[in-house]
Amino acid sequence: MTTLSVVVPSYNSADFMHRCIDSLLVGGDDVEILIVNDGSRDATGDVADAYADRYPGRVRAIHKVNGGHGSTINVGLEVATGRYFKVVDSDDWVDADALAELLATLKRLDADSDGVDMVLSNFVYEKEGREKKRAVRYRRALPQARVFGWDEVGKLRKTQYFLMHSIVYRTELLREVGLRLPEHTFYVDNIFAYMPLPYVERIYYLDVDLYRYFIGREGQSVSEQVMIGRLDQQLRVNRMMTEHAMTEISPDHAAYRYMTHYLEIICAVSSTLLLRSGTDDAIVAKEALWRSIRDEDPTLHRRLRRGALGQIINLPGKPGRKVTLAAYKAAQWRVGFN
Repeated sequence: MTTLSVVVPSYNSADFMHRCIDSLLVGGDDVEILIVNDGSRDATGDVADAYADRYPGRVRAIHKVNGGHGSTINVGLEVATGRYFKVVDSDDWVDADALAELLATLKRLDADSDGVDMVLSNFVYEKEGREKKRAVRYRRALPQARVFGWDEVGKLRKTQYFLMHSIVYRTELLREVGLRLPEHTFYVDNIFAYMPLPYVERIYYLDVDLYRYFIGREGQSVSEQVMIGRLDQQLRVNRMMTEHAMTEISPDHAAYRYMTHYLEIICAVSSTLLLRSGTDDAIVAKEALWRSIRDEDPTLHRRLRRGALGQIINLPGKPGRKVTLAAYKAAQWRVGFN
């Protein structure tokens, strides 16, 4: 069995996907690379086929009609043969030395024990035009060099959460929980990084800067203006995560504290984008978002509102909204996101 299957969701990626795939090839026979061409209109499919022809058994080119980011992960999960599973977007890449260490760690964990459900590592914001890159690391919050559970996860800062970029899952865990991401929807990477968590028991943190998260490309889905134009999809993902927290995990579960931490961040993103859009309808939608959480799960609502982000996002009136947006701009500059 291959150690790690990596899905590379690819849509009109011909101009930049080489860096991603080449970085994964460093893993040799321990990495199965699944390039999923999501109905691209450029030469993405040709590039994928060329890699598959050159590296038979290591690279597979999968061609499908357009269904969005989530659909590519669904297809990859269906055919993956690796013991572990990761997603690397076609405009991102991984560090060669960190990948080697990850693979060695996965093989050691399987040899020494029953393996783990999730491995976490660091990621780096590779922002276009920004010389100083910012890494998101978890050294002070997570135990190192051993397997641990949710009860040992320490306090995370608001800039720290486990994005898709941080995560390697055990493949069979995702299949056992029936993970199926919505199609034709952006921002489902948050669902991928969130919904399996109540079923994760054995965790390992590898303190290496593995994932290089490229931001700043024109038209990228995480650019602010694009996200504002797709607020309906951001809110859909937000709603799915909220419902999951309400139905799939109790406040007594050890993972609940982290999951509400993550959900608070997502609610803050949705709320801030609604405020940034600057329309009266958007302000109404923001209030409706928080009101629906309060009405359906008062305990969850209290937890989200009492957090630092929950308080900043809900400052009252027009002066409060100005303070919220000023805090957002400061965080944007400091962290380096779009």
